[in-house]
Amino acid sequence: MIALLAARRVVERNYRAYKRQWYVFASGFAEPLLYLLSIGIGVGELVGKVPGPGGHLVGYRDYVAPGMLAAAAMTGAIFDTTFNFFIKLKYQGVYDAMLATPLSPGEVAIGEVGWALLRGALYAAAFVVAMVLFGLVHSWWALLAVPAATLIGFAFAGVGLGASGYMRSWTDFDLVNLAVTPMFLFSGTFFPLDRYPGWLQAVVRCTPLYQGVALERSLVFGDLDVTTALHALYLVGLGLLGARIASRRLSRLLTA
Repeated sequence: MIALLAARRVVERNYRAYKRQWYVFASGFAEPLLYLLSIGIGVGELVGKVPGPGGHLVGYRDYVAPGMLAAAAMTGAIFDTTFNFFIKLKYQGVYDAMLATPLSPGEVAIGEVGWALLRGALYAAAFVVAMVLFGLVHSWWALLAVPAATLIGFAFAGVGLGASGYMRSWTDFDLVNLAVTPMFLFSGTFFPLDRYPGWLQAVVRCTPLYQGVALERSLVFGDLDVTTALHALYLVGLGLLGARIASRRLSRLLTA
């Protein structure tokens, strides 16, 4: 609890910094909405219906919207905890200044993850409102879509922050794009998993974005079963593991 109270100072610092760059923050609301309009609604008119949760045929835009929500949660968390973190660590000296205060490296890590979650939750809430306006929500379980998106953000924020501690230069971030882009395209975001060969389906099911997409889709359509809880547990475990690694790595980097 003491660590959480201290980490909120990191969140407060990021909030104050973004108040001067509100247009950067606001752009995160527009990007997923534009994807939904262009791919979900525009392309959806050409695709027609696809199998949704439980095997029922649903409109393509209804199918894509929950996947886009999960993907937006992923990209927002990854961006905050990789590129932004690296700039503040290597070029701006933000963390050196933080450690000149009573903050510890672990509290800094918790604060950065917390900021990524707060930012992601705001984006997710705006996206869900847009889904409601377009008539893409089919169950009251969709009220949990924003907490689920926050959980997705937690998983990727932990992993992103942990991985950033090992980045040495900007070229290393090509590996981030190499991991994120295939997940965005092939984790069931845009078309059903049964379109893949059997071995590839098994690989995709192990990816964190697929777990997030499946979780969001089950909530939006109200098709819940035991696998819904398993998806959530997977994301919780991944986030805790990443945060643990990040805390240890930051302790070495920031106190070296």
